[in-house]
Amino acid sequence: MRSNGMGYEQRKKALHNAIRGWVCYFRYAHAKTHLQSMDEWLRSRIRMCIWKSWKLSKTRVQNLVKCGVPQWRAYQWGNASKGHWAVAHSGIMQVAASCINLARAGYPSLLGYYEKYHCR
Repeated sequence: MRSNGMGYEQRKKALHNAIRGWVCYFRYAHAKTHLQSMDEWLRSRIRMCIWKSWKLSKTRVQNLVKCGVPQWRAYQWGNASKGHWAVAHSGIMQVAASCINLARAGYPSLLGYYEKYHCR
């Protein structure tokens, strides 16, 4: 999923389909806590894909600044040589690609689908 050349919109569509299928299958189970932990992992994976798509240091710095990160901090992290997974779990990406920003961008949530379909 991370390096298959899938664009943002295609990735969102695939996630919506997969999550809807999972939640509809398990909608009668009491799986809220399991879905919360899987949701945290999924958001980290999405953050990692976003970070990886910002290939150049210059692009990383520009996009971090667009997301509201101070210039000096964006420069510090944009030029860091940490791995993608480490950066996805860092505070900088959790601010730049927060849960609210990911939802606003159209990324689905397991828990959101669960609460939507479980009450029926």
